[in-house]
Amino acid sequence: MRAITVILTAGLLLWPLVPQAEPRVPENQAEITLSFAPVVRQSTPAVVNIYATRIVERRRSPFADDPFFSQFFGGGLGMPRAQNSLGSGVIVSPDGIVVSNHHVVGNAREIRVVLSDRREYAAEILLSDAAADIAVIRLQDAHDLPYLELGDSEALEVGDLVLAIGNPFGVGQTVTSGIISALARSGAAMGPERGADGSSGYFVQTDAPINPGNSGGALVDMSGRLVGVNTSILTRSGGSNGIGFAIPSNLVRQYIAQAAEGRSRFTRPWSGIAVQEVDHALAEALGQEVPAGVLITQLHPDSPFAAAGLRQGDVILALDGQAVNGAAELEYRLAARGLDAEAEVAFRRAERAQDVARVRLGPAPDTPRSEPVTIEARSPLNGLVVADVNPRRIEELGLPLDAEGAAVLRAEGYAARLGLRRGDVIEALNGIEIHTAATLEREAGRAARGWVLDLLRDGRRVRLQVRG
Repeated sequence: MRAITVILTAGLLLWPLVPQAEPRVPENQAEITLSFAPVVRQSTPAVVNIYATRIVERRRSPFADDPFFSQFFGGGLGMPRAQNSLGSGVIVSPDGIVVSNHHVVGNAREIRVVLSDRREYAAEILLSDAAADIAVIRLQDAHDLPYLELGDSEALEVGDLVLAIGNPFGVGQTVTSGIISALARSGAAMGPERGADGSSGYFVQTDAPINPGNSGGALVDMSGRLVGVNTSILTRSGGSNGIGFAIPSNLVRQYIAQAAEGRSRFTRPWSGIAVQEVDHALAEALGQEVPAGVLITQLHPDSPFAAAGLRQGDVILALDGQAVNGAAELEYRLAARGLDAEAEVAFRRAERAQDVARVRLGPAPDTPRSEPVTIEARSPLNGLVVADVNPRRIEELGLPLDAEGAAVLRAEGYAARLGLRRGDVIEALNGIEIHTAATLEREAGRAARGWVLDLLRDGRRVRLQVRG
């Protein structure tokens, strides 16, 4: 018992000898004046206010056709009206290229941009994409403007200090500070408040306060580089709750590059694969100690991954050294890599050790070529515009990888009244399998007492029957 007492006493005597961090006062003028001000001075001139005007249709009053109530409710309702929006943007080149959000400037008829020094410019949209909520605009007759260089969003780490710059609530340019709270946030996990257009992209999360009007503003690191474009918040009150989201700069860079090439629509690299996230149960079945990667569940024959040697059942672990743990993450990393690039894909097959493949990225191929065909026969399909299903149509219309038939591009006249719509795939007509638009055109011209259409719609098979 005495020996135990001695040991415990010795331990207590040793404890105060462990070095402790002592609070201290600033020791020099530099530490006293430590501030974000140098970064703010460098960054704020390149962050602009954007005033956009778009024309929207008013909802038609239910009383508009009533003989009595129309005199009160009918006038003006259902007519177009001007809608103004306020947001922010970031100048990324001295000749006036500005990035913002699609929900700020998308479909705008007039855009006015005001710099921090009160200079004003008219602007035009070069490229705007609702899916990622990114827009690239150009200021007219602008030159020698202040601008921000794009940083590497892949180099960000949770805990890094960042500044959010914008015009919240229209009060004027405002700077807030915070940290990177999380990386690799998928829009699907952000709830119903994500992006004004319901965008389901891939985001950097920050607790730097972001409020309405900050949309399209800059998220900058401590070197004054643009690492994200602020896009949305998670909130129940309409104000900031410390959960804000920014579009990573590496993705923004690809949008700027395609706008500079003259593209008006953003083209993503086509993967040609369907994947499933590896959860705990699937990891056990695959022999993984820790769940990681995405399982290839479907592979189009023309997929660049198939060309690189991957096949159904392989698990993709990383792309260019960056982990891939979900479908949204895979699509983001491909888009951030860009067209005409080569990506190194780490994957695992069955019980084998990890392997590596080189995948050449590019747009979905238009092969065999898919030209629109308009049905003009005297049948319920009159006025239908269809095309062959190929990788380009699969990507454009969001079709399943194994879709086959005639894809509906547009429905007018009787075909529209029948309920056919863009994205439907006609697989059979009156029991005849449809493999091409030309086959459908031929079969639609045959006389018949009735019509039976087998469709693929939103991944489900539907049958429509029409009397002759």
